[in-house]
Amino acid sequence: MLYDSSRAGNLRAEWFNPEHWRKRAAITGEAPGRGSTLFFAADGREYALRHYRRGGLMARLSKDGYLWRSEVTTRPFHEFHLTYHLAHAGLPVAPPVAARYVRRGAVYRGDLITERLPGTLSLAAALERGAVQLLVWVGIGRCLRRFHDLGVCHADLNAHNIMLDMQGTVFLIDFDRATLRGPGLWKDSNLARLRRSLDKITDPMPEGRFTEADWHSLLAGYREGGGA
Repeated sequence: MLYDSSRAGNLRAEWFNPEHWRKRAAITGEAPGRGSTLFFAADGREYALRHYRRGGLMARLSKDGYLWRSEVTTRPFHEFHLTYHLAHAGLPVAPPVAARYVRRGAVYRGDLITERLPGTLSLAAALERGAVQLLVWVGIGRCLRRFHDLGVCHADLNAHNIMLDMQGTVFLIDFDRATLRGPGLWKDSNLARLRRSLDKITDPMPEGRFTEADWHSLLAGYREGGGA
């Protein structure tokens, strides 16, 4: 286990146990998806507890077990260190609080705690409510450019991992399997993945929730770069 004492000075192992928070009626919500992220309140703050779960075909073999290689390459420790680096570089992320792994022979399971971003909702959730303003799309593009300029390749860039607050500030979350890279075509692949996500999510929604003008506004913001 490792943690940032400036964000949780009295953190203990039970913080990673959802039942610990349920018994204290401290659960404040749950993120959509495979049911692996819970939000809880402690010491006057809100946190997100995520248990690492597999997706796709590998989930048939094990829902949450990963092959052990080394401590530094475990998914929770890798994501903690990378997100900590991004937070200290001034990028808009959910600050990491703690990470742990539990090893059983050649297999380990892991968990990560981050601060919950107050007053935010995902881009996917915002689109379910209605059309997103063009200036917000520009801000999303600018935000993505900041991460790409630092060499951050997000392994799962989609509309669920882009967060917006009421002031239009844009955040990125979930850096599991993210890497730092040099210049390359991976940036275009990142953007193409996001476009596929937006098309898939908005396909069943009313017409006009996501338009070509929206996408071109995002790309315009990306080309401009600058602040989120």
